[in-house]
Amino acid sequence: MSDCCSGGCASDKPPVDTKYRLILWIALVVNLSMFGVEIISGWRSGSSALLADAVDFMGDSLNYLTSLVVLGMPLLWRSRTALVKGATMGAYGLFVLGATAWHFATATVPKAETMGAVALLAFAANGVVALLLFAYRNGDSNMRAVWLCTRNDVIGNFAVMLAALGVAGTGSGWPDIAVASVMGVLGLTAARSVIVHARTELAAATPSTDRPLTVEFKRR
Repeated sequence: MSDCCSGGCASDKPPVDTKYRLILWIALVVNLSMFGVEIISGWRSGSSALLADAVDFMGDSLNYLTSLVVLGMPLLWRSRTALVKGATMGAYGLFVLGATAWHFATATVPKAETMGAVALLAFAANGVVALLLFAYRNGDSNMRAVWLCTRNDVIGNFAVMLAALGVAGTGSGWPDIAVASVMGVLGLTAARSVIVHARTELAAATPSTDRPLTVEFKRR
């Protein structure tokens, strides 16, 4: 995390990193493409984990897009954007947990072959994006939100591959449900981390209004 958080700090309005901007564009294209692949595959295969991952890809696409918009803006606006991202990540976590509960109630058994193939493709795509973003993982709260989303995606993709093996081996939907639950909890914990970091930066970037007013009287 950046230690330079005050309003007068040089990092308050940093020069735009053209390399980081390019990486965000690459990440945006990759995530939108994988959202389309996973939403169709998850629906056809009956996998709650793939559907959860598809929603995550869409959330990350919005994440990257907003990061491109605020890139180069003052710290105050970047921190406010990070708060919105944190709230979105938390909403994603709650949605995944709700969808998982519904699949549990309906006892859905997904197609393991589809789960495994799509999860492997998603793992490769997110792995490339994560490697590109690794150097920016300790930036401001906005950069940290982007990194955490991508890191969680890689973990989630690997977990879905394991779930596919579990579904194939047991013939039940339990592995799929378990992985989707973990992905939901990851979304909630990452959201908390981003919100806490963003609030700290906001407190440092917001001008203080607690200074007492002083009135000078002239002697006549």
